[in-house]
Amino acid sequence: MSRISKLQKKFEQLYIDAFLVTDQRNIYYLTGFNLLQGDGCLLVTPQNAIIITDERYQLALEEFESDEVVATISRDYYGAVNKICEGLDLRVLGYEDTIPYYLFDVLDELMTSDIVPFHHLIEKMRLVKDSTEISKLRAAAELQSAGYDYVLSIVHPGITERELAIKLDYWMKMQGASGPSFPTIVASGVNSAKPHATASSKPIADGDVVTLDFGYYLDGYTADMTRTFAVGSIDPELRDVYKIVNEARQLVIDHAKVGTHGNELDAYGRALIEEAGYGDEFNHGMGHGIGLAVHELPATYAPGTTRVKLKNNEVITVEPGIYIPQIGGVRIEDDIIVTHGDAEVITTAPTELIIVGD
Repeated sequence: MSRISKLQKKFEQLYIDAFLVTDQRNIYYLTGFNLLQGDGCLLVTPQNAIIITDERYQLALEEFESDEVVATISRDYYGAVNKICEGLDLRVLGYEDTIPYYLFDVLDELMTSDIVPFHHLIEKMRLVKDSTEISKLRAAAELQSAGYDYVLSIVHPGITERELAIKLDYWMKMQGASGPSFPTIVASGVNSAKPHATASSKPIADGDVVTLDFGYYLDGYTADMTRTFAVGSIDPELRDVYKIVNEARQLVIDHAKVGTHGNELDAYGRALIEEAGYGDEFNHGMGHGIGLAVHELPATYAPGTTRVKLKNNEVITVEPGIYIPQIGGVRIEDDIIVTHGDAEVITTAPTELIIVGD
């Protein structure tokens, strides 16, 4: 069954006659057509799926082959939605509750059908990956791992965090990546104690630990990987911290199976970090889903996420970390495919502590 058919099959139980999709990633997921900057929308009716966009996409749509998707060219996207709903007598229209208020105001004023919001309806469909998506995520993760090898080959004392990020960006794009899924984090020395530090003008120095966290799109899908390495001799406490974080990462992966709840999975790694005395220095969730976006369902799994229950072929990250102010931090992140047995780790870069220049 196609993704559009699966959505159409939900209409009766949701008590709607059609569904309006405005999120660009969700439109791409359902149709395979990319509206790039969100220029238009997708109206899914019981009979078909209608892309409503303007003349800039006309030639691309003429070349687009689909048995389920048709197109309407209009500058008045939502006026066209209303006309179609009126013509097909679609009286209840579902829509994504993530739309901006100005768009809700337009729909509320314009639509003659009733409009009903739904939360993460398409995102929940995206949660479990099919075989094609799994293959794309494996390829993206392999490229990430190769990118880490590249960074290790060029990093040296004196290069700035920003220079390293720029060189990595160029290399990844030359290897086929379309672009980053979030701003690359290169955090060295005391900056590595900031979980979401940005790449700065700070030169990387001998004795620094460096946290590299990056994600790049390849064929529409993104991996998300973090590695921490050292440049020269580092603080002995950070060596111990590295060992703890790496053990926590592996412990979580070992317990990631279908049916495990998010809080249970988080606890395996978090308890180890807390027992080592660093509980207060681990201040974020253990991981999240990835796919068409770098953060998708499950949005996070952490203490309290009892409603998150792992499913077969979910792809999630595992990213424990310890961050010590004035000293530095360590985070190690892998991407894994959840199965009924052992999880498959698709980020293959080494996780042992690598000391550049040692």
